[in-house]
Amino acid sequence: MTTLTLALAACSGAAAAPEDTRPPTAPTGVTATAGSASTVHVMWSAATDDRAVTGYSVYREGRKVKDLPATTLMTDVVGLAPATRHRFTVRAHDAAGNVSPPSATVTATTLPAAAEDRTPPTAPTALRVTADGSRAATLRWTPARDDTRVTAYDVYQADTRIHTVPGTATTARLTGLRPGTAYAFTVRARDAAENSSPDSAPADLTTAPSPGAPPNTAPKDLTVTAARGEITVTWTPPKTGAPVTHHELHLNGRFATTIVWGTTPPPGRARYTFPVQDPAGTRYTVTLRAQLPDGTWGDFSAPRTVVVR
Repeated sequence: MTTLTLALAACSGAAAAPEDTRPPTAPTGVTATAGSASTVHVMWSAATDDRAVTGYSVYREGRKVKDLPATTLMTDVVGLAPATRHRFTVRAHDAAGNVSPPSATVTATTLPAAAEDRTPPTAPTALRVTADGSRAATLRWTPARDDTRVTAYDVYQADTRIHTVPGTATTARLTGLRPGTAYAFTVRARDAAENSSPDSAPADLTTAPSPGAPPNTAPKDLTVTAARGEITVTWTPPKTGAPVTHHELHLNGRFATTIVWGTTPPPGRARYTFPVQDPAGTRYTVTLRAQLPDGTWGDFSAPRTVVVR
């Protein structure tokens, strides 16, 4: 009986996972940009861990002000005093509760309080994008105009803000892109009163595929327009070596319908109109992908955002 107990104890001990006592690395590349008299936008690069980073904490003047999931690498710190210099650091933590050292300290000074301003800036123009390898890109644009001044530019991907630069900048470098993927970026200007401009025209980019990977098969030149009660989508099907008879339409990342031509597909540009019953002002992000000759589905197009009328 004693022998059996000892054997079970030995097996139990061998199966136990070692305790995690190693903290993540400190986040790097931390930046802080004042967006208004009361907000600062903080961004950073991902930390690493021997198992997995599970979240980040943002500190202002040494006091925690935000807890964020590991997938989030930026945040707005709000409710700040105008014309005040603030110090920020970021720490990473893992599932075992280990906390990284603080990042390097960055500072930002909020803008002076201004009289009530309800006029948004104009949209940035001439947006263009240049690939930097398969995982990074640089955006460039012509500055917007404002009745006071532009204080920040926000970069959006599929209607989600992914980057912010000061109002004096006309470029933004994006990292963490995926190889062989179609992207669409837009830029909005913002002033000290948090008024945002309309979106710029989109700039599309398809990153280079990984070595040995097949070429991208996304539909090209997607345009989406809204009329009363309907949305029209036009695009150029990918070249697959055979007519493309089926496309999948996705709205906000979810499958909506399959577009099928029962006969020979139209040459050149394709067009599809579908009804919508959502209230005016509803926003959709639209993507397409084509069925390939082997029956599999190809890559998704660069997304487009449309507002229901």
